[in-house]
Amino acid sequence: MGKTGEKILHLPVMTAEVMEMLSVRPDGRYLDATVGQGGHSSEILRRLGPAGLLVGMDRDREALMAVSERIKDKRLKLFHSSFSGMESTVRDGGYDAFDGILMDLGVSMTQMKSNERGFSFLTDAPLDMRMDRDATLTAGDIVNTWPQHQLEEIFRDFGEEKRARRIARAIVEARKRQRITTCRELADIVKGVIGRSGRIHPATRIFQALRIAVNNELEELDEGLRQSFSLLARGGRLCVISYHSLEDRIVKNRFRDWDREGLARRLNKKPVIPSPEEIRRNPSSRSGKLRGVERL
Repeated sequence: MGKTGEKILHLPVMTAEVMEMLSVRPDGRYLDATVGQGGHSSEILRRLGPAGLLVGMDRDREALMAVSERIKDKRLKLFHSSFSGMESTVRDGGYDAFDGILMDLGVSMTQMKSNERGFSFLTDAPLDMRMDRDATLTAGDIVNTWPQHQLEEIFRDFGEEKRARRIARAIVEARKRQRITTCRELADIVKGVIGRSGRIHPATRIFQALRIAVNNELEELDEGLRQSFSLLARGGRLCVISYHSLEDRIVKNRFRDWDREGLARRLNKKPVIPSPEEIRRNPSSRSGKLRGVERL
C-alpha cells in the first residue's frame, strides 16, 4: 500500500462516483491518464491488491515528479505523455489490456496557483498556460502575435464568448502600445471591454480559450479517447470527467457512437455530476461531468 507523504492540494473530483464506475478489482490493471496530483490514483491503489497494477500518465512533468515523491508504491508505474502519445508510450512500457482507464480533464489547483504556469487571471504570472513545459507555444505568443481574426475565432469557438470580436480588437490595440506579458494585464484588458458583473470573472472564457489553444486540448481529447479505447480489455471501462461543454460534447458523441456501433455500452446516458455537499467542500468541482463506457 502506498503512502501519501504530503497533503494533496488538488481535491479529486467525484472520487466515490469514479471508483464505483471504474469498478476497481483487486487484481485489475488500471490507467490513470491524467495522474495530476495523484488524488484518484491514490484511491485506485487503495482498492488494488498485491497483484494489481496502476499506470499513471501525465503531460506535466512537474506533476509526475511530485506524485513519484508523494506515492511510494511498486504497483504504480509513471509515464510522461500527452493523450496523443498514450498508446505508444504505454505499449512501449509493456502494458495494455486495461480493466479501467480514467481521464480527468481538469486543471489542477497546483497549476492554477503556480506563479510560473500562467493559468490564472488573478496573478501577475507570465502568460504561459502550457500543460507540458516541453512545448514551445505559450499564451503570450498567441496574445501578442496572432492576427485579430484568429484571436476572435478561438475566443468564440473555444471560449464561447459572445464579445469575441470586441475583445480581440482591444487586445490588438493594447499590444501596439506594449507587449502584454502577464495574466493580470490580459484580464484587465478583457474586463475593460466587458465590465464586471456577477460571480464569474469576465476573463474566464478568454483564459479557457487560450488554454485550449495552447495545449491543443480538443484534438488531444478526441485522440485520447480513441487510443484509450484501443487499450481497454473486453469488459474494461473508460471514465472521463469533463468541465465545459466543448469537452463534454466530444465525450458524449464518441461514447454514443461506440454504443450505436455495438463496440461499447454506455454506463450512463446523462452525466453524473458532483453532489451539493461536494460542491460546498470543493467549489471547483461544480462544472464536472462524469461519463463512462464499457467495452464489449
